[in-house]
This record gives sequence, structure tokens and C-alpha cells, in this order.
Amino acid sequence: MSKNQKSQFIENVELAAKLHKSVIAPTPLQRNAFLSKRYSADIYLKREDLTPVRSYKIRGAFNFFRKAILENGKNQQFVCASAGNHAQGFAFACQHFGVKGVIFMPVTTPQQKQEKTMVFGGEQVEIKIFGDFFDQCYKAAISYATETGAVMVPPFDHEDIIEGQASVGLEIVSQIDKAIDLLILPVGGGGLAAGVAEVMKVCSPKTEMIFVQPAGAPSFKESLIQGERVLLDRVDNFVDGAAVGQMGQLNFDLLKDTDPNSVMLIPEDHLCETIIEMLNVEGIVLEPAGALEVDALRWIPKEKLKGKTVVCIASGGNFDFERLPEVKERALKAAGLKKYYLIRMPQRPGALRELLDLLGPDDDIARFEYLKKSARNFGTILMGVETKQAENFITLEGQLDKTGYHIEDITNDDVLSSFIV
Repeated sequence: MSKNQKSQFIENVELAAKLHKSVIAPTPLQRNAFLSKRYSADIYLKREDLTPVRSYKIRGAFNFFRKAILENGKNQQFVCASAGNHAQGFAFACQHFGVKGVIFMPVTTPQQKQEKTMVFGGEQVEIKIFGDFFDQCYKAAISYATETGAVMVPPFDHEDIIEGQASVGLEIVSQIDKAIDLLILPVGGGGLAAGVAEVMKVCSPKTEMIFVQPAGAPSFKESLIQGERVLLDRVDNFVDGAAVGQMGQLNFDLLKDTDPNSVMLIPEDHLCETIIEMLNVEGIVLEPAGALEVDALRWIPKEKLKGKTVVCIASGGNFDFERLPEVKERALKAAGLKKYYLIRMPQRPGALRELLDLLGPDDDIARFEYLKKSARNFGTILMGVETKQAENFITLEGQLDKTGYHIEDITNDDVLSSFIV
């Protein structure tokens, strides 16, 4: 982007921010005492989880609709495909501008998310359920747009969307009275990252930026390594707000000069620890994509953070609490506080009691399955154990081995544990 283009971009972002301010109040930039103390730094959270739809997606949708209506009028119909934050931003914009919109959602979309989207859109939106996967849903939305003339509102790969998301960066710069040493921001499709990065290059050029992605969806990092946009063969959808198989073309063009080493990949299980911790300690509800930036702090060398001013963009808080048991499970496993074993045990009276007596005072059985087999000398037990300190498992496994039990730790066996855990 040339100097003149950058100047025009900033002007466009300033206009977008000004026009949506009456509807979307600037989200707070809050110094977090808990994180600041832990990392000996000034850690600020940009609370995008506090927008009307609990994510930054409303910014891009608002800007897109504003420009499209200005050009085509309110009689134009709009369409999008989404099972999450984009759908809610889209619905909010339809209601605000008084235009009709159709939202395609996969069959797997939870009823709670459908209902929440309808609350934002009211009578202005219609939800169409189509396909088991997002790609099928997205193709259906494109076909609908082609057949009806409805305007397709993309989730991230459009200049108007990028401009709207970029207003996050303008707010950050205006809300802090000192230099920002480090900015941590998420990358999914890239709309937020591309927009905010362009703002920071102009308004805070000395700020170092670190981009974060879920380890199971490293589309940006892989694209930088290859020197072109990469379409991933497989994506882990756990971080649904950032699990994108291929980032947007416009967004990649803006970010293609980024050093691949400045893109961090966050393990999904460890991310769950941060979600639970922020909920329990700070009372802040973060969806997986919104917790990426906070979790990144633990992987950055402490000397890089010490004494610095750091801003993390908490990108969203649309957390489905039906997922809480899974998140807790993954958090315990990541912290080394929960394990699953297959244990080969002799089938004789008293053997089970002997096995259970090997557990320590802090060991708690979370799952236990055993069915005695006739005409066999040995049987297999599935046992899940939670404990208070990871070191306790060393003692337990030593005791089991010493006593002669054959044990197999299946905690990190994704294929096996997906069937029985």
C-alpha cells in the first residue's frame, strides 16, 4: 500500500468509526492487574467481547451495509453464511438499517446460536439451515446471491469489512496515553489483523505486532512460509472464530510482508486453561478465539514482556456454555492434571481393591469402566484420574508398574481417546 493509499485508508477508517460510534460505542481498553502482575508488565485488554454482539464482527458488517445501502438503497436484500459472530453482526446491521437479510447456517449450528441471531435481526432476517459443513453452507449462500441478486456480505475478505474492523486499532491508539510496545492480535480470515495492522503502521509505527492462530488452523503462518495463500487440507474447528482453511486474498496481500516468526500457533488444549482461568479469576467470558491473545502471553519469553506496555485484543466472548465440560476436560489434560489409562488387571477376588489402594490422597477417579470377562485370566479397565499436582502421576504410574499392572496412557492418543473418552 502506497503512502497516499495509506492516508486514504486511515481517512476511510476514521469515517467508519465516526459514523458507527452512535450505535457501537467504543469498547474499553482496560489494564488487567492480574495479568500485569503475572508478567511484570502493563497488560491491557481491548474488550471487543463487550460490543452489542460480543465480538468485533459488528464493525465490519456495519461499515459494509452502510456503504452498500448508500450505493443501492434499502430495497437491496443481503445474504451471508455463518454459524457464529459474523451472523450476529450481519443480523444486527439488518435490524439497524431496516433491510432484509438471509443467513445460511450449517445443520450443526446449535439452537442457542440460531435463536441469538434472530434476537439481533428480528423480522428483518431469515435463517436457512443447509449442509453439515460451513463450505457447503457458504456455497449455498453464494448460489442464493447469484439467483436472487442479493448482496453477499463476506465475513472478512472485502475492503469495507477491513475498514470497519480497523476501527479497533484507531480506538486503541486514542485510548492509551503511552507508547504501545507490543500488540497481540488474532488471525482467522485476516480482516481484523489486516485492518488493525495498517492503522498501527501509520499511527503507532514503533509498536511490534505479534499475530496468533490456533495450532490446528495455521493458514496465515503457512501462507507466509510458502509465499502465497495456502488452503489447508485439514482444520481443527475448536477455535471456531479463527479456524479458517484459507485466509482472505485482500488480507493476505496487506500482511504478506509479515515475518513468519511473528505468527504464534497456540495449542488448543492449553488455550482451554486460559478460558477457564479468565472465567474463574477475572469473571471474563472469552470464546476460544477471544482467548488466543491472552494465552499467547505465556509463550512469549518473560524478558520480552517485562516492563513493557502490551495490548491484547480480546476479540470475542460468544462462548457456548454447553462446551464448558469439554473446555474443562481439555484444560485439565493440558495442565497434566488428568489422565486416562487402560490397565490390564488379573481377574481374581481382591484385585480391584488392590488397584484402588494404589491411588494417592489427592487422586480422584473421574471415570471407571470394567466388565468382568468369563473364561479369561485378565481384564482391561478404563480409568480416568484427576489429581491436584501433575507430579502425582509419576508416583501413581510407578506404583502400578512396581505392582505388576500393565498400563497404557491413552491421554494423548487422539484416535483412541475420541472413541472412549
